[in-house]
Amino acid sequence: MFETTIAGSLPKPGWLAETGKLWPRWRLEGEALARAKLDATLLWIKEQEDAGIDMVTDGEQSRQHFVHGFLEQVAGIDFDRKVELGIRANRYKALVPTVVGPLRLEGRVHAAEARLARARTRRKLKFTLPGPMTIVDTIADRHYGDRAKLAMAFAELLNEEARALAADGVDMVQFDEPAFNVYTDDVKRWGIAALERAAAGLACRTGVHICYGYGIQANLDWKATLGAEWRQYEAVFPALAASRIDAVSVECIHSRVPMRLLALLAGKDVMLGVIDVASDRVETPEEVAGVIAAATEFVPKARILPCTNCGMAPMDRGVAGAKLAALADGARLARERLA
Repeated sequence: MFETTIAGSLPKPGWLAETGKLWPRWRLEGEALARAKLDATLLWIKEQEDAGIDMVTDGEQSRQHFVHGFLEQVAGIDFDRKVELGIRANRYKALVPTVVGPLRLEGRVHAAEARLARARTRRKLKFTLPGPMTIVDTIADRHYGDRAKLAMAFAELLNEEARALAADGVDMVQFDEPAFNVYTDDVKRWGIAALERAAAGLACRTGVHICYGYGIQANLDWKATLGAEWRQYEAVFPALAASRIDAVSVECIHSRVPMRLLALLAGKDVMLGVIDVASDRVETPEEVAGVIAAATEFVPKARILPCTNCGMAPMDRGVAGAKLAALADGARLARERLA
């Protein structure tokens, strides 16, 4: 009960990339960079195991950014033709590449790190991929001319890589869709359909991560405008409950999401956000156990997987490690009290 996991990303060591940044520059090049990425993957697998996390991830150590790390292996995208784009409804600006032709995978995207992780841990292994809607919101389009069509094109490629990850022995493939909290009407029109296409036929568990974003200033400023209750989940939870996705990751601790909204996810596992990624303050086991206990009023105990609110890529490495331990200790405390 209360199997722990994390949203996905973890901070990159200073010898691998710039620290404290969401879009860090690599410190190395070529073969040295490829080796260092795998070394960092091993480091964080060990850190998660030592902390007591039950379902570990690769920490996204081989990706500069959670979206563009996938796009680097996609033909039809021009990385030399970058434009500044307002993403997440102009919440912040980013330099993004451009779709210039039909999309296709040039080969495996995450085979090296997935196979390394599977070979080096006996824990359950979760691997994350960007969701189709979030990719569409993080790239410029000069070919398809329609966001839904572009999302479906990406969903086909994501499904190809996800099936390969399942064959590599990954226990869960999770699609990251922070855009689901922004374009709620489009989620129902075509976002869920694209997500289900990306997850079709997988021989492993499937999940989707929706949150209010990394702990960067633009996201904090946006949250400050959302009022006393954050009800974006209310618009998409019923559609997700009716989908074929197995688990949904949601932001709960230190958020203004009404806990009762979790009842709208009936029939799904809930990766319950009990660790705040927007603060360097380390949660106590009591706080973590308290959020878990509150969620049990609306979600069956067996369906709760304590998790982080979002990824921890921009966070200080030491803080992230301490938060991993708090997550595991809090879940252990909740098991003792609620089993």
